[in-house]
Amino acid sequence: MTWVLNNLDLIGELTLEHLYFALLPVLLGLVIALPLGWLANESRLGRSILTNVSGVLYTVPSLALFVILPAIINTRILDPINVVVALTIYTVALLVRTVADALSAVSPAVVDAATAMGYPPLRRFVTVELPLSVPVVLAGLRVATVSNISLVTVGSVIGFGGLGKLFTDGFQRDIPEEIVAGIVLVLLIALIADAALLLVGRALTPWDRSRVAERSSG
Repeated sequence: MTWVLNNLDLIGELTLEHLYFALLPVLLGLVIALPLGWLANESRLGRSILTNVSGVLYTVPSLALFVILPAIINTRILDPINVVVALTIYTVALLVRTVADALSAVSPAVVDAATAMGYPPLRRFVTVELPLSVPVVLAGLRVATVSNISLVTVGSVIGFGGLGKLFTDGFQRDIPEEIVAGIVLVLLIALIADAALLLVGRALTPWDRSRVAERSSG
């Protein structure tokens, strides 16, 4: 505890950096994955291409991607944008299939009814299909968020910020308290983020809560 109390400013700074590197890619990845998931759901060929490509991208080791990206997007190897881009790619790779599966799970009768009422594809997607697919999309988003919070720590190996610095610095200087502090903080951030998204999902899907309540009472 002594090391932690003596380094609260450093811990606070690294925590904010960690949140930035972890959560910004989740937001960007969601914005990109939604239209890609819609395209994958609309076309069998599109689904095959997009899901296969996303599956391959997700298998690329994070450390290798951090090192390769500067050559691809013409940045310096220690540029923070590399972490943001890499984790955005991972988020998109994870969410494209999730969004496509969520949209395909929407009842065809509901989609047909919206079409019969004159809803064009874009309006039908935004006002009918997407709201009904929120529970599944949120489940995938929770996985992506927790994964990103964990993956940010890998960037510390090549000099990026975030709580991973506590791991590398604590190991190099033989300070177990610093390493433990980093592990505990990463776990806490992941748990808090997951709980926050769970609450957001419940707020966005009141009909889902009502259905669960009806089943429980029955």
